[in-house]
Amino acid sequence: MAGQRIGYIRVSTVDQNTDRQLESVQLDRVFTDKASGKDTKRPQLDALLEFAREGDTVVVHSMDRLARNLDDLRCLVLGLTGKGIAVEFVKEHLTFTGEDSPMSMMLLNVMGAFAEFERALIKERQREGIAIAKQKGVYKGRKKSLTDEQVKELHERVAAGEKKAQLAREFGISRETLYQYLASK
Repeated sequence: MAGQRIGYIRVSTVDQNTDRQLESVQLDRVFTDKASGKDTKRPQLDALLEFAREGDTVVVHSMDRLARNLDDLRCLVLGLTGKGIAVEFVKEHLTFTGEDSPMSMMLLNVMGAFAEFERALIKERQREGIAIAKQKGVYKGRKKSLTDEQVKELHERVAAGEKKAQLAREFGISRETLYQYLASK
């Protein structure tokens, strides 16, 4: 019995459209993340890794959709192929099975390095743009997630002993953001 073809789609923000990725590819199941590829902390990627079984094929539009970091890309591909799960990259026309040639492994490394380089360039341009906007006095930074009233309530509930992880979920913020709010007053 042939394994399943499992799609993985990733865009960086909730505003971006996922339609162009894996549009005409026949798949049994699809996992979609709307999160940065800077690391592998993504809920649907975790779900895919838990779901995929030996004999399955994970299909991804391109290497940079799976990871923007060469180490993460290599770890994911080698981890999956080590469990007997093939990894197919549509745009690059590459499939990794664990029995890969030195040439295909070199392509994984080179293409992964380009994805990492591209992310570094994006971050550099973003920093330059922010610096210019700050000089012109037009940069306001990110809009605050919580109002002053919500921050006050957050402080009170933490002081009352409520669990921080639960509060973060309830307020719709990350735990890191919660700790930043707690440190601000």
